[in-house]
Amino acid sequence: MAFVMVLSYSRRIFLHFSLNARMDSFLRGHVLAFAAFGGVARVLLYDNLKSAVLERVDHASGCAIRLHPELLAFATAHRYEPRPVAVARGNEKGRVERSIRYIRDNFFAARAFTDLDDLNAQALAWCEGAACDRRWPEDDRLTVRQALATERASLMSLPETDYPVAERLEVHAGKTPYVRFDLNDYSIPHTHVRRTLTVLADPERVRVLDGATVLATHRRSWDRRAQIEQEAHVQALLDHKRGARAHRATDRLTQAVPGVAELLARAAARGHNLGSVTLGLSKLLDRYGATPMQAAVAEALVRDVPHPNAVRLALERAREVSQMPPPVDTPLSERARALDVTVHAHALDAYDALRPGSESSSDLTTTTTTTSHNKDEP
Repeated sequence: MAFVMVLSYSRRIFLHFSLNARMDSFLRGHVLAFAAFGGVARVLLYDNLKSAVLERVDHASGCAIRLHPELLAFATAHRYEPRPVAVARGNEKGRVERSIRYIRDNFFAARAFTDLDDLNAQALAWCEGAACDRRWPEDDRLTVRQALATERASLMSLPETDYPVAERLEVHAGKTPYVRFDLNDYSIPHTHVRRTLTVLADPERVRVLDGATVLATHRRSWDRRAQIEQEAHVQALLDHKRGARAHRATDRLTQAVPGVAELLARAAARGHNLGSVTLGLSKLLDRYGATPMQAAVAEALVRDVPHPNAVRLALERAREVSQMPPPVDTPLSERARALDVTVHAHALDAYDALRPGSESSSDLTTTTTTTSHNKDEP
């Protein structure tokens, strides 16, 4: 999309290109044009494009025009009057029409560029160079640049704070720490999944907000199905998963062997690595079982040695006293452990009622027939 703004008196041209014709791109063109001009005109004439005019009703006494609310808010912030021109009245915007013809003949003719940034850089240089140095249509002795110096005194000053012109979109983060915007996925902190967040996007960056808090800032991707991540978000998620696995192991130990809770508390008080202690105790529980483990943990607590080695020695002594063979480790994957479930056998007496000729089967048939008969009764 090409955005063109022309000052009425000096004929100063501003030209900018964007990848789409959305409202944020349209308003961003205004902001860049005002900065290039050094001020804001008091009245801006608009063609009847949807970004400016949403509805127009003509009648005998005049016409009723409904302007785009975002354009009205922008115009209010910059204190200018947005004024749509009449339909099919090229003479009302003749300066713009002639400037567009001038752009086509003098800027686009045989011009090469590599990407959008290169094209906009060339457009800016052309507007500030050759387009400003052309003769001023009202007086051959002056250039557009000299006429602009006179016109700047009539322009209104720029607002003290920049008007936000980023594209705004409400998005819902699912169970994964990403939000989707413009067919790409951007990472967010894992603590903010399953929430409705706000995306603010401009041509260079994408920001994700929760209320007024900025959660993430990413370089904007113009690809499709790309996954843009921040290393901090990925690392925080990995740390959270490791912590969750450690908590699951601790819960399993304390449920199978209640004395482990006291042993872990004493180990923490002495500065032992709880991750290593939990891992060692989990391996012993898998090898020896819950009942021997409880007795060994109790012995380690009596000896006041809160460490897996003390529990292992107690288990080995108990095994030697009972003359039991040493346990054999059978390493299993997490999936294999999940599949290794206990199936409880249930009584099969209820199936006897289904055998033909049995007393229970007759009772079941009679009951069914009676029920059917009752349904047919009025």
